[in-house]
Amino acid sequence: MKAFEDLVVYQAYPKSWQDTTGNGKGDLKGVTQRLPYLADLGIDLLWLNPFYKSPQKDNGYDISDYKSIDPDYGTWQDLDELVLKAGDLGIGLMFDMVLNHVSTDHDWFQKAAEGDPYYQDFFYIRPAKEDGSLPTNWESKFGGPAWAPFPGSDDYYLCLYDKSQADLNWHNPNVRQALYDVVNFWIDKGVKGFRFDVLNVIGKDLDLKDAEDGVGKKEYTDTPIVHEWIRELNQESFGRRDDLVTVGEMSSTTIEDSIKYSNPDYQELDMVFSFHHLKVDYKNGDKWTQMDFDFQELKRVLNDWQVGLTQGGGWNALFWNNHDQPRANSRFGDPKNYPYETATMLATTIHLLRGTPYIYQGEEIGMTNPNFDSIDDYQDVESHNAYKALLDRGLNPDQALGIIQDKSRDNGRTPMQWTGGDQAGFTTGQPWLNLAPNYKEVNTQVPDPSQKIFAYYQKLISLRKDYKVISHGDYQGIQLDHDRIFAYLRIYQGQKLLVLNHFYPGQANISLDPDLVDQSAKVLISNSGDRTLQEDFTMGPYESVAFLID
Repeated sequence: MKAFEDLVVYQAYPKSWQDTTGNGKGDLKGVTQRLPYLADLGIDLLWLNPFYKSPQKDNGYDISDYKSIDPDYGTWQDLDELVLKAGDLGIGLMFDMVLNHVSTDHDWFQKAAEGDPYYQDFFYIRPAKEDGSLPTNWESKFGGPAWAPFPGSDDYYLCLYDKSQADLNWHNPNVRQALYDVVNFWIDKGVKGFRFDVLNVIGKDLDLKDAEDGVGKKEYTDTPIVHEWIRELNQESFGRRDDLVTVGEMSSTTIEDSIKYSNPDYQELDMVFSFHHLKVDYKNGDKWTQMDFDFQELKRVLNDWQVGLTQGGGWNALFWNNHDQPRANSRFGDPKNYPYETATMLATTIHLLRGTPYIYQGEEIGMTNPNFDSIDDYQDVESHNAYKALLDRGLNPDQALGIIQDKSRDNGRTPMQWTGGDQAGFTTGQPWLNLAPNYKEVNTQVPDPSQKIFAYYQKLISLRKDYKVISHGDYQGIQLDHDRIFAYLRIYQGQKLLVLNHFYPGQANISLDPDLVDQSAKVLISNSGDRTLQEDFTMGPYESVAFLID
């Protein structure tokens, strides 16, 4: 399982995947029920978002017991059955580890709140400044201050995310050992991989200082001690095995640090998620804005990370979508007029880059943003905080809702669209989050476009297994200043793969280097039928094609 270069990972959001009880929430039995679908797709690893005990203030990323299963998701017997049946189908399980913070319902925090000094040292608890203001001026990732009153005292505890998520003090070796025990516990349960949530923000300093920018990211992101602690995590848990795959979610990280995180010489992780390419529709860097995506910036970011990690011996996790992101086809294409072309062009672009591709539930059938018409239809805490902040900023409700429709994390969390029947085959009850209204036109049973998109993904996955130029080849960008086409080469032992991706409607021309226009070139994959490689190459709306040149 360790040859992560050859693997394709699928992410299922269990709460929205398949409900087998009628309570409107997906469960572990639902994951097991749909394993044949994933085996048919051809994936190797299945990443599941947290299903541990949680008050669900942040949809399971507020964990109250790491070594547990939330009753909403099922039982230990359900999990054992899932591990066994997934293994029988050749699918390993990748679990989510949230090691930066715990729920304030966790025993550790509860004991700290009761006055136990041993557990108080598990957290960053600080007094107010002399003037009575908060310990630092840091902002929470979800909006507002990053501090909340610590129970029974005049002190405050650090909470970089929701106030119900208390940051853990990694400087305390007892904290680190307790977390390593958690990872080893799940390894013993048969897990084959781990996705580590916001791992590069664990490195806060003991002496917390105000941020010059009033935000604080620089004070706790990618600090040198993070690398030391991840190496220790490696040595104390997954690094003792050679068959486990690891990926770190790295918030606002750099290429330089990501090389260290993912180059095997540093003995930290196998690969990293970075998010800069998904911020190219943030006006002035602000997520809660609306603008057309900046195509040149998108290409620059993708190219820089491809080149940088290649040169530094690191490894990319390749993705467009996840549970925290709006749907990529709604951001970077036209799923209304070109649903098949948009979905397959984006898939080709990302799967044929250097790295390990991740597929997020529903992208393989063309699921889109739901564009709910009321803020009450959104469940995400971050979205509601943002909506209020937008109104406070002076936007009217329609303007604020328009931004939420584009940027809410709930865009990626709507229930999986299995059928065109009641509740899209997700549940017999009322789903915890409303379905996208287009589920009758977009689901696993509709031949056009959903099954066509699914078949295209099957082929991309199969090609990775068959061609080392995809799984192991070097990367080289081509004509990166082209205003409509993202073109690149993959090169391996004299073989070349030319990948052309047109990101717009209408037609676009690209003049190729004559040295590339080889008569032996053959189409490896195309979303527009058979093509012939020519120096003056014309592409149709959202067209993608990859030519193999021996």
